[in-house]
Amino acid sequence: MASQELKTKYDIKELELQSLLEITQAINNNLSEDALYKIYNFTIRANLNIHKLALYVKDDKWYCKTHFGTKQDFASVPFDESYLEYKNVHLIDCSSENPFCEFEVVIPIAHKDRKLAYVFVGGQNSDNSEKVNTNFVQALSNIIIVAIENKKLARREMQQEMIRKELELASNLQQFLFPKELPYTKNLKCAAFYQPHHSIGGDYYDFIQINEDQFLFCIADVSGKGIPAAMLMSNFQASLRTMVRQTTLLQEIIKELNYQIMHNAKGQHFITFFIGIYDKTLSRLKYVNSGHNPPILITGDGDYQLLEEGSTILGAFDELPFLEVGVIEDLKEFFFFSYTDGLIEITNAENEEFGEERVKKLITRHYNYDLKELNQLVIGEMNTFKGDKPYKDDVTLFCTRVKND
Repeated sequence: MASQELKTKYDIKELELQSLLEITQAINNNLSEDALYKIYNFTIRANLNIHKLALYVKDDKWYCKTHFGTKQDFASVPFDESYLEYKNVHLIDCSSENPFCEFEVVIPIAHKDRKLAYVFVGGQNSDNSEKVNTNFVQALSNIIIVAIENKKLARREMQQEMIRKELELASNLQQFLFPKELPYTKNLKCAAFYQPHHSIGGDYYDFIQINEDQFLFCIADVSGKGIPAAMLMSNFQASLRTMVRQTTLLQEIIKELNYQIMHNAKGQHFITFFIGIYDKTLSRLKYVNSGHNPPILITGDGDYQLLEEGSTILGAFDELPFLEVGVIEDLKEFFFFSYTDGLIEITNAENEEFGEERVKKLITRHYNYDLKELNQLVIGEMNTFKGDKPYKDDVTLFCTRVKND
């Protein structure tokens, strides 16, 4: 009798070792998570004195990954978080009715202080729980759960690396949107400042020399951020530069840009946009403001005005509900200052916004500054105003000064 009992114990230990070997081989073969759960299920069913089991694993929330032998389908039974208080193997108290009364023992699986899984097990009957080798179940479960956690970690790291590469690609792509050099001569000076909120922003500015007498300047801000915004703005820039080679009629350019945004963004994103074309021979500025923050124009005699005529934002309507071209004649000398709403919407400790009025006062008081120094002055005032508050959006400044001798 004693020898039979010894042989039984030996057979059980041999089965347990065989189970560990099978699980280890499955892990080494880099099987999928679903395959590992199936092997775990089969191994416990075949080799151990367990007739009921439910394994709950923590992903974003607790899910039953595998179960067998139960009256209920535990795949649809929510995890009872009252079991989270147990750190060690615990007999299940069935004084109150709950689905987990089908089981006799709950076995926590943890890594350091982090709860990874809970195994609910039961033998043939309530008097049989001592025959369940909880130590082995815990060891076997720990091996496979930690292996699956490592696979999740590796997958997250791979996804993060893919995202990092995509962000790097989009960031590099965005740098191509901006002109490599801006003119800074006696009669024409341009300067810009760009501060993205994240590694990829949604702002854009440009300067295009159309011919000897005409040049184009613009500023834009796309709704949304990240890769979709960067891709949309890239398409926008390409469309603009293509259109300018074909026509300088602002009505046609704006209508085509609106069509392209609607076609590419499907109404999910829109763009605020200001575009101006200056003709030094005619001393004339034509512009369209498509829902953008009105730029400030200061003439040679010191008078200033906001450039507001134009249309609504681009990409919101199949056909723009209105479109006007602003025209300023006899403009031999002027100063122009534009910005995106990241500048005026930044807040201080009292949640007060920097605001348009503060920008107008700064510009009208200091517009005779060197352009690069002026941009730095504005950014310095903004940073002093916001203090430790973070940037809420991209901040872009673009200004130009023209003298027509």
